[in-house]
Amino acid sequence: MQLEVRPDPAEVGRARRWARSRLAGSGIQADEPLAETLVLLVSELVTNAVVHTGCPAVLRLSLPDVPAEEATVRLEVADASTRAPVPRCADDDATGGRGLALVDGLADRWGWNPEGAGKRIWCELDRCSPSARSSGMGACAGQVPACEGLAYEAV
Repeated sequence: MQLEVRPDPAEVGRARRWARSRLAGSGIQADEPLAETLVLLVSELVTNAVVHTGCPAVLRLSLPDVPAEEATVRLEVADASTRAPVPRCADDDATGGRGLALVDGLADRWGWNPEGAGKRIWCELDRCSPSARSSGMGACAGQVPACEGLAYEAV
């Protein structure tokens, strides 16, 4: 599934609505923490693409085909910028600069790859079994945000 996104900040809301609408057939409930996290990650990655490149982008979602207690959801945003995501420190008064720090803290895995004349930033979320979720260690057992005090900016 994919959505073409115009270089307009209003497209971020449309991308969130599109992602929510795709959850229905995947077995992921709209009020499930995974769904809320996924929508936040869509918002952050699409915002970065729209704001920092000024070019159209493509949002892709890979959701499980059938309901499953343990499955992986993959989110990708491809844009026309070849510049790699660059670590950036954001102080307490900054109004931006924390998007990829959120991605790093919320996603189970994330990264980026060159793609044609641009790049693809991706992240994955694991849908955990109820026993892993109830371990009290975050969304999945042993998951701890890896980044403190750093923010990243996709440019």
